[in-house]
Amino acid sequence: MKSVETQSKLKLMASLCIFGTISLFVRNIALGSGMIALSRGVLGAIFLLLYLALRKQELDLPAVRNNLWILLLSGGVMGLNWALLFEAYRYTTVATATLCYYMQPVFLTLAAAVLLGEALNLKKILCVLVALCGMVLISGAPGGALPEAGEFRGIALGLGAAILYACVILCNKKLRDIGAFDKTIVQLLAAAAVMVPYCALTGEKITVETFQPVSFICLLVLGMLHTGFAYALYFGSMKALRAQTIAIFSYIDPVIAILISVTILHEPFSWLSAVGSVLILGAAFVSEKN
Repeated sequence: MKSVETQSKLKLMASLCIFGTISLFVRNIALGSGMIALSRGVLGAIFLLLYLALRKQELDLPAVRNNLWILLLSGGVMGLNWALLFEAYRYTTVATATLCYYMQPVFLTLAAAVLLGEALNLKKILCVLVALCGMVLISGAPGGALPEAGEFRGIALGLGAAILYACVILCNKKLRDIGAFDKTIVQLLAAAAVMVPYCALTGEKITVETFQPVSFICLLVLGMLHTGFAYALYFGSMKALRAQTIAIFSYIDPVIAILISVTILHEPFSWLSAVGSVLILGAAFVSEKN
């Protein structure tokens, strides 16, 4: 039993390490954010379908039918969430975009209280306030340096992605009697489908530059590794691990993203940002502990 749990933890850690490097690849893909999200959904779904085929498993179609409308809604929102996050990378640092994205537990806590009637205890209220203080520090306002227009747009996009991801989680709470791979594949396809009209409206399209070696390889890595393979590891680890263990390990992702931002991309990261990141991630961590 211990060995199974250890293997599951290693799978989870590996998947989260992969998720943490996503910005490096997104920034090198010669496509708009919507097209990147569309490609990610398609490639990720193909990978997972092949994975199930190799394991001689099939989609649980009755379970999919019973949850179809929620899956379509959740998947559509997931696609928009990706597009906003990828767009945020274009306007602000990876660290700032990631930290804005990890305001998701704050929005989830508030939405669950309003929409699901979940109680707001003192701990949750304090975590919300601490995370909001962290967000103020990230913005640079206490240092007298309000974000420039581009930076402000990046922060707004990151927060928008966080709100949408909170909506995805709320939708998934409503799913009943459906396997992790089944719901993920359908949601990935729905995400891709929603991105088709989105790209048409924004005028995004595939260009010759998309197939340049670096861009094309990064796109394949995003779809196959960061979506298909990483999700296979992530969901493959869940059966043997407690929900709280998964929640605690999930903070590997933003830590790696911030380290990449500072050490590899050499993006600015002030002491205010450092304190703000501790407040945001700390509040999110505490709010998820029982």
